[in-house]
Amino acid sequence: MTREKITEQSSNYDHLEKMSVLELLSSMNREDQTVPLAVEKVIPAIEKLIEAIVEHMVVGGRLFYIGAGTSGRLGILDASEIPPTYGLPAGVVIGVIAGGSKAITTPVENAEDDDLQGWKDLETYNINEQDVVVGVAASGSTPYVIGALRECRKRGIVTGSITSNPNALVSEVSDHPIEVIVGPEFVTGSTRMKSGTAQKLVLNMISTTVMIQLGRVEGNRMVNMQLTNSKLIDRGTKMVMEQTGLKDYEQAKQLLIRNKSVKNAVIEYENTQQS
Repeated sequence: MTREKITEQSSNYDHLEKMSVLELLSSMNREDQTVPLAVEKVIPAIEKLIEAIVEHMVVGGRLFYIGAGTSGRLGILDASEIPPTYGLPAGVVIGVIAGGSKAITTPVENAEDDDLQGWKDLETYNINEQDVVVGVAASGSTPYVIGALRECRKRGIVTGSITSNPNALVSEVSDHPIEVIVGPEFVTGSTRMKSGTAQKLVLNMISTTVMIQLGRVEGNRMVNMQLTNSKLIDRGTKMVMEQTGLKDYEQAKQLLIRNKSVKNAVIEYENTQQS
């Protein structure tokens, strides 16, 4: 099988150092506009992965993202935003990166080349058949990710993957492969650019849709968001006022703070109205 490394192909642009700032920005923007179109082509594959994730999480399973470098960092970013945004407990959506927490900000030499460490890292979470593991690897050939997914499949754990190369190795060890072919990068081989953008878009689609399917959104509102700052308390208060019909901002605010979420605040208000 031909394994075309499109992510390593030469950029469609050359002599970048001779371009003006405006030319650089316009060219990058032109390239970036192709990314959502590439994502659109793989929506059916994203749908299948999401359906599998929801099926497992409904019965208590967890969602893991595993990757190296930029791919790993994007997985951690998506996972870390779930508790404050949707009120899900920490440890239900988990990001795992080659090299551990240090690698979030500092590259860890050769960490992605160890095809055994990925599974070892997952084992520390007592991973099991209820969980789903999504490998994120722009190249599709990262040993750390491939080794982890291979071991998951041996143990009956559902796997997914996100890559930017066709017929990638990581797709072969994935039950639900997603190959977003964004083409050569603006700076040759710099997959933090279009590939990273594609990964971020797909991760947003996965986590947001899963949270909606799990009932963490009502209407178009984040009714379970954590009230971690004044901005979110204000937003939540206005949501309570909108959903209950309350006109008194302070009354709605106290109702929200007492219940710790918009959803629970509305439930309390409705119960008091019925009694």
